Order: sequence, then structure tokens, then C-alpha cells
Amino acid sequence: MRIVQTVFGVFHHFELARQLNRRGHLQRIYSTWPWTRLKREGLPRELVETFPWVHTPEILMQRFGIHHPYLMDQISYANSLSFDEWTLRRTRAAATPNTTPDAVIAISGSSLKTGSEIQSRGGRLICDRGSSHQRYQETIVSDEYQRWNVTRPVTDIRDILREEKIYAISDAITVPSSFAARSFIEMGLPAEKIHVIPYGVRLENFTRTGEPPDSNDRFEVLFAGSVTLRKGVPYLLEAFAKLRHPAKRLRLAGSIHPDMKTVLDRLPQQQVEFLGPLPQEQLATVMSTSHVMVLPSIEEGLALVQGQALACGCPVLCSTNTGGEDLFTNGVEGFVVPVRDAAALTQRMQQLADDPGLQSQMSEAALRRVQLLGGWDDYGDRWESLLKRLTAKDIPHKPAHQTPPPTK
Repeated sequence: MRIVQTVFGVFHHFELARQLNRRGHLQRIYSTWPWTRLKREGLPRELVETFPWVHTPEILMQRFGIHHPYLMDQISYANSLSFDEWTLRRTRAAATPNTTPDAVIAISGSSLKTGSEIQSRGGRLICDRGSSHQRYQETIVSDEYQRWNVTRPVTDIRDILREEKIYAISDAITVPSSFAARSFIEMGLPAEKIHVIPYGVRLENFTRTGEPPDSNDRFEVLFAGSVTLRKGVPYLLEAFAKLRHPAKRLRLAGSIHPDMKTVLDRLPQQQVEFLGPLPQEQLATVMSTSHVMVLPSIEEGLALVQGQALACGCPVLCSTNTGGEDLFTNGVEGFVVPVRDAAALTQRMQQLADDPGLQSQMSEAALRRVQLLGGWDDYGDRWESLLKRLTAKDIPHKPAHQTPPPTK
């Protein structure tokens, strides 16, 4: 098989690219990041092409704390359109009867025109979405903003419309969790078009390196991820404030998103520490020495920190909208609770704080569970199997798209 990938930046796509290259299937991966950053991903230079001219200014603005929603929307949308035009030209330039891709795996929001043209040449378009359906995400996060009186826009409507056009023409849509799959079905996409392929876990980077303190002396709670409304952080802060323990501590490892900065002053922060982003080695240590990691997200596809925490022997307390149900069993390696339920979060944290034996039992179960979780090799196997089915010659292709849908 000849497979092309298109991705904004890196995400998990370079993990997939390494898997496809190892199996002899990767023809090219196109990215919006510069080669100076991508070369650390370990792929041969001839397999990687870059179009960093629009995305790089956006990254620099974020790095220097410039958060202008309107300007960022304009740059992000321009990046999507220009990247698609560029990959269209690149794939056309490389086209010969013997080099037409069998499929393009496009991160959601990319390759509307490129994917349509590859379909017209007999190939497949696979939209790879790392989260829930874009409009579902917009709805649930917008509702969260309204709950907290935050007036920031969630998504540029042009991005939603563009994504929905890609969903419509795609031969398949891949997502990392059952929750994400359900969101697409709820939004009217046929179930047979949706394929769940959970991400792998790099266990070599996350192992138990220590033990949490005796919970009778101190109870350590961890949150790992961007500190944002989408991650449900307000409910965690409210729940932790009601946790009864004489020496408790909540540590939040991650950068604080602008939407949270407007509500933090309204939330309890006693015995709470904001650590900022941590390198993986340090994060593994904090996970190993925490009694529980709490991830009460309102919406996301599959939070990798959950598998990482389990690998460090840290039980996970997550919401139903994190993909946790695909990683562990509720009540065995951790707990799964409804979204926006601070009382349920408090109850489960209290249960672990009051019962050291249960916490230890879940910790050991977590270590056993990670041995059953698929690594990136398993992820590659699942992708290879799907690609073979989608590109099988006895499956009729869609009619060629003569004119791609308008993007403006």
C-alpha cells in the first residue's frame, strides 16, 4: 500500500507514520511544522515535507502569550486552506500511474481538496479526528463557557463547516475512543463509517518510580493536562475543597488556558499548587507519588495521561467524556463518573482517602492493566488492518468528485 498523511504539527501522526514506514506503506507525510522540529521524530528526510509558513507565526504568538481570538482564528483558518492547497500541488506533482496513493490519512480539518482529488484517482480519504465531532465539541464547550460567564469564542464556524464537509466525503473516520465515536453517531454519521483505534502508550517513558505517602499522613491528588474549562478543572477544584483530610494537596501539572484565568478567582484554591507544564520524567515521578489522578474533562478524544498514570501505578478518576472507559475498568483501576459532577468526584476521592487498602489495590491493578494496553505497535497493526480493508480492490470506490465543496 502507498499511504500519504497530512497533519497540522505532529500530534500522534508521527507515531503512525513510523509504524507505516516500518511496514513499508508510508509514501509521504506532510506537516505544517518546520523540519528543524520534525527531524527529532526520526523519519527519513525524504519522507517528510513541510509547509511551516502560516503555522509558525501562530505558534510564536501562543508562545509569547498573545491570545487574540479573532486574529488567531484568521491565521488558523488561513493555515488550513493554504496547507490544503499546498498538499494538493505536491501530490499532483508527484502523481504517476505507479505512485497514486492508495489512501490519504488526513488529520481532521486538513485535505478537503487533496483528499477529494486522491479519491478521484481511485484512492481513499480517511479523516482522523482526535476528539469528538467538531460541532458536538463546539456545543458542549460553548455550554460550559456560558455556565461560567466566559465570553470567548470556542471555534471558528468556518472550521466547523469545513470539518463537516470532510466528514461527509471521507471514506472512513477514525477516532481514539468509544466516547468520540458516539458523538459522531449522535450527530448523524453512520456507525459503519466510524472506526475506533485507541492510541498507544509509551510505557518506556512512564513507570513507577516511587510511592505515594501514607494516606493517613497526607493525601496527594494530581491533575495533568491543560488547565482549562474544557478539562473540567472548576469541578475538580470544587470537589477537592469538600474532600475531608487534614493534610491534602492537589497539584495541577499543565499550562493555564486563558479561559480559566477569568474564573480562577471565583474558585477555591486552598492546598492547591499550580506546577505548570512538566517534562515527562518529572511528570512520571509526580504520578508515581500521587494517590489518584483526576481528569474530569467535559470533552476530549482519549487523554494519554490516563494510560501514563496507570503505568506509574496511579489510579485514575475520570469523567465519561475522556475515553477512560477504553483504557480501564470502572471500580478496578480507578473510577469513571459523569461530567460536571463535583459531588461524585468528592465521593470517589474521599473513598480512596479513607481506604488505603483500596488505593493500594487499585494501584496494583493499574500496573497489571497497562501490560494489556496496546502500545504503538498494536496501534500500527490496527491501522494496517483497516487500511487493507478500505483499499481492497473488491470494494467499490466512491464516484470521483469533480469539484471539491466550497471552503469559504
